[in-house]
Amino acid sequence: FCFWHGFGAEEDLIGSLACMSTKERIKAIQKMPETMRKKREIRNKVLKEMSKKSKRRGAQLSCCTQCLQGAAVSFRRFGNTLSEYFHQLRVWHKTLKIIGAEFGTSVLSYFVFLKWLLNFNIFSFLINFSFITIPQFLAAEPNNLSFTGLELFTGAGYFQQTVLYYGFYTNATISKIENGLSYNMQLAYIFTVGLYFVICFLILLFSMAKFFSRNFINLQTFSVNASKLLCTWDFNITNEKAVKLKQKNLHTQIKEDLTEVNKEVLNFSVMERVLRIAVHLIAWVASLGTAVAACTGVYFLSINNLELFMKGYRNDLESQAAMLVLPVIVSLLNTLIPFFFSWLGHLEKFQTPGQHIYVTITRNIILKMSVLGILCYYWLNIVATSESQCWETLVGQDIYRLVLVDFIFCLLGSFFGEFLRRIIGTTVCMRLGLPEFDIGRNVLDLIYAQTLTWIGILFSPLLPGIQTIAFFIVFFVKKVSLMRNCQPPRKVWRTAQMMTSFILLLFCPSFLGVLSVIAVTVWRLKPSEECGPFRGLSSMYAAVAEWIQILESYTASKWVVWIYHNLITSELFFFILSSFVLIVTYLYWKIIQGRKTMIKLLHKQITN
Repeated sequence: FCFWHGFGAEEDLIGSLACMSTKERIKAIQKMPETMRKKREIRNKVLKEMSKKSKRRGAQLSCCTQCLQGAAVSFRRFGNTLSEYFHQLRVWHKTLKIIGAEFGTSVLSYFVFLKWLLNFNIFSFLINFSFITIPQFLAAEPNNLSFTGLELFTGAGYFQQTVLYYGFYTNATISKIENGLSYNMQLAYIFTVGLYFVICFLILLFSMAKFFSRNFINLQTFSVNASKLLCTWDFNITNEKAVKLKQKNLHTQIKEDLTEVNKEVLNFSVMERVLRIAVHLIAWVASLGTAVAACTGVYFLSINNLELFMKGYRNDLESQAAMLVLPVIVSLLNTLIPFFFSWLGHLEKFQTPGQHIYVTITRNIILKMSVLGILCYYWLNIVATSESQCWETLVGQDIYRLVLVDFIFCLLGSFFGEFLRRIIGTTVCMRLGLPEFDIGRNVLDLIYAQTLTWIGILFSPLLPGIQTIAFFIVFFVKKVSLMRNCQPPRKVWRTAQMMTSFILLLFCPSFLGVLSVIAVTVWRLKPSEECGPFRGLSSMYAAVAEWIQILESYTASKWVVWIYHNLITSELFFFILSSFVLIVTYLYWKIIQGRKTMIKLLHKQITN
């Protein structure tokens, strides 16, 4: 307000803005307490004023310079217009605001995590498609198999001879022009996958650091909550719907903060404590026993599944149905058992909703990671040593079916777990009421789906694209189900650390487990003799070793050979690097602890 009236008339304001640098001008316009429409008008007037000034100087400037300046102004206008349209195309931006206002930050954290995974898979798909799939199109042979439609569910048949699977990719060097540039598919395949996992590692690491610093080292934790009442209203909001949404959002945030402040510490008698410990132990024994039984069933089913594949079938329909037995059973277990875990959590009667959610997530991740561990053992130790002509494609088909069937069961879980539960709670048994959104079960479904995608990237490079479509559909199905079937949490609570916990679970054990599987596949297992870019080699990594041997004969490439021998294959280098990272992490941790202590002391001084 003071900024506006300090310049007097609008002409003086536009003149002063036109004299500023681009960054200063953008910041000044952003800080104005005006509507977006008014800010756009001011920006356009400033650009016109700048173009007038440039025309006055046009007599002294060359024609070429005038054209360049005009093009720069037009490009800037086009960029601003484009950014506005892109902002409007972010379909989930308003959705997240509504969910946060209606259901609080606990439910909102699930949708923020889902949006993060969606963007992550778009990036993964673009990398694989650009460096692996597009070059393969240039060397692809025509597909002679017929498409029946069942391939969409089984991933077999017609799709076997497409870029969807590892076995279709060539091991030749692609070159369309004689004596021209060539493209080594072996190196492209292994370097793209390797570089992708390095980028994933860095993204996960920086994401954990960002959310950790935002949620654990948050100055607002030690600040007075009155600032939420006095300093958080956005006076740029003029739309009636937006005002009501902002009021709801602030109302929910204040309730969450008050819950943190007024947290009750319950005192139990000795008998009550013993009873609670006994209930927790029984629940853990039941959950672990269920996970062990599920893993045993999956192991024997997978062995039987491979035997059926090797024996063959009487007709195609029987073949297609048999392919879906394993993924359907696995998805059925992963869908039904978490409901049992949620029921156990309700029996245990935790003091806070956060304890209930974290315990449920722990049990679910033990179940899902154990099942995935059994499947990885089956793929790497049984399928890889079988008599299959292309075991990599067989593994890719299995993972494709698991991803697809898991997606279908995720949608069915919303129907049976939330829609039918609402019908029962509002018509048959009124005492039950509306269901609450199960954050733990839904989050673990996302982590499980993302883990499958990571494992399958080596065997099916386009799997991130399929998972992107699945996550996009899940986002809006879950949003509609939440709005129509669920009620806000009965106990409002603050969940600042939840997103950090989700990323941490995605990193360990999910991502680190996937790295182990990929490392065993690349370094230990022998590729198929008749398919894929690494056919005829002792291992996938042998392609890199052969390339280094070729480079040793070129003087200009000696530095690459030196890096390979002294850094990449050196245990000492990775030991020193790991030690350095651990020391830096420890130092940052101590700095963080010191800052938190200082903040507490300063807060006490302010209170005094």
